Amino acid sequence: MSGMLPFAAALERLLAGVEPLPAETVPIDQCAGRVLAAPVVALLTQPPFAAAAMDGYAIRWDDLHCPWRVVGESAAGHGWPGVLGEGEAVRIFTGAPLPAGADTIVVQEEVMRDGEAARLAGEGPPRKGAHIRAAGQDFAAGDMLTPAGTRLSPPQLGLAAAAGHGELPVVRRPRVALIATGDELVPPGVAPGPGQIVSSNPAMLTTLLRWAGAEVEDPGLIPDRADALAAALTASDADLILTIGGASVGDHDLVVPVLRQLGAALDFWKVAIRPGKPLLAGTLGEARVLGLPGNPVSAFVTALLFALPLVARLGGRRHALPIQRLPLATPLPANGPRRDHLRARRVDGRAEAFARQDSALLSLLASAELLIIREAHAPAAAAGEAVDCIALDMFHSVF
Repeated sequence: MSGMLPFAAALERLLAGVEPLPAETVPIDQCAGRVLAAPVVALLTQPPFAAAAMDGYAIRWDDLHCPWRVVGESAAGHGWPGVLGEGEAVRIFTGAPLPAGADTIVVQEEVMRDGEAARLAGEGPPRKGAHIRAAGQDFAAGDMLTPAGTRLSPPQLGLAAAAGHGELPVVRRPRVALIATGDELVPPGVAPGPGQIVSSNPAMLTTLLRWAGAEVEDPGLIPDRADALAAALTASDADLILTIGGASVGDHDLVVPVLRQLGAALDFWKVAIRPGKPLLAGTLGEARVLGLPGNPVSAFVTALLFALPLVARLGGRRHALPIQRLPLATPLPANGPRRDHLRARRVDGRAEAFARQDSALLSLLASAELLIIREAHAPAAAAGEAVDCIALDMFHSVF
């Protein structure tokens, strides 16, 4: 673990062998954004009967140009029980069952009615069967409607409900334990004392992880004590333990030694990226462990690049950051040995990197619309040259 892994190799190792979590059955109104663990098969036929598509009169096509005697009414939920005979019509409303014997609907605007007598007063329907929704025209019982692996959208949930499902089997949401460490930290809303700062990472990362489909457990700030950290690491049944801070090599950085004492298997510790080099990955029992830097910008970027793909894979989702290829507004110098992620904004359709890139500047991250990706050892890039960018503004718009 002494060297720095390239970004692509680190991500590949992190995701190696990660499979979607087991399925659970959930009420349909709680399934939005969840991933189907089995296909949705129709239990019902839709519509279950031939139904009116317009308000009007149900008739026999052969009687179109004859006077009709109105013999009843068919409304949604209250069909007419008889059988339509020669020269008869039934007043019908949208969604109502088509009476037996009827095969066409004349819209109400083209009917002249006087009491029980009615006749055609316009051009009439264009064909036999007009303005009727046939039984099963949407789907029939037994039809496969939505394949397994689909991330469920509102229309797909409406389809499943119409097909007779009140609950669906979906991939379980990944459980993430978010463990922020540091004696210098105080919770948001608390005035920091001498030498203290406000802990901003949990609020930021909880939102990010929940967007990715995770359930997040935050036990609160953990002091820089080995026993307190060990207790926090072993208290949860999380699928992913996400530590923030304390993963470097200082005297007060306890994450690595405590994980080792608990028997964790550590895969890698440093990744050749900027910001966020001190990134730790491993396993503790059945849980995966990802140790993020404590610096807020570094924590966000590493969570974006590593935690989100991991949570997505566990949740059964395909994950791809929204990448745009944009021309540079200003030139960039050659890059060094680490893949860089420059906070940037859009200017007239071009990507403009901020002049300051200090990873402690959370205000610049909050105003960034893009992260310009500069691969390791990338040569200098001139203004107008196209570069890959992670579109943070598009990404944030879904919250």
